[in-house]
Amino acid sequence: MTTNRPSRQVLLIDADDTLWENNIYFEEAIAGFIERLNHQHRSPQEVRLFLNDVERETILERGYGVHSFAHSLVKCFERLAEQPITPALHEYIWGFAHRIASSPIELIHGVAETLEYLQRGGHHLIMMTKGDITEQSGKVERSGVKDYFAAVEIVPEKKPVAYKGVIEKYQLAPQTTWMVGNSPRSDINPAMAAGINAVFVPHDNTWVLEHEEVDAVPHGVTLLQVENFKELRKHF
Repeated sequence: MTTNRPSRQVLLIDADDTLWENNIYFEEAIAGFIERLNHQHRSPQEVRLFLNDVERETILERGYGVHSFAHSLVKCFERLAEQPITPALHEYIWGFAHRIASSPIELIHGVAETLEYLQRGGHHLIMMTKGDITEQSGKVERSGVKDYFAAVEIVPEKKPVAYKGVIEKYQLAPQTTWMVGNSPRSDINPAMAAGINAVFVPHDNTWVLEHEEVDAVPHGVTLLQVENFKELRKHF
């Protein structure tokens, strides 16, 4: 059953792992990296936990994206390897990141049709993603869905202040504004903290550093959870 709402809503929509697949390519690269490292004293799970910590460090230094990820792999290898990194090995490790950068944009099932449905229904769509501007802009252009959006906002980090900035920039009414995304840490919790509604679209391969419990819903804010992106058509 369709939820009764005022006809026109503003939907801020996340990109990576909400509109298109993203983290699966990083997971494939990490699996290959751990296999190549072949650590004699740490299990693959222990190496992955170590890499997670290194990534947290690198994000603070370099932000998000493929180049940041590549630096994390090199740094992790340097700290754990029992052999020096030769120029050839350095290039090999960087190759994991280069393969991610050249991966095709694979839209998640039902995305294109749902965006068309939402746009046709009169809703105002703004893509809101975080990361390296050049990298994310390239993905937006290659995705084939840019024309469904009235605007694209690329921010370095999705914190409440970033959402408040977008609300102010576009003069959005919080009660009719929604953030749609797969990450509790970046999409759902900070959006609700900024006073807007949210739609949680879980993804089986959400990046581990984006995992977080969904916060209690603030007074005056609405939280929806759907099984997949195309289910937005039941609510808007």
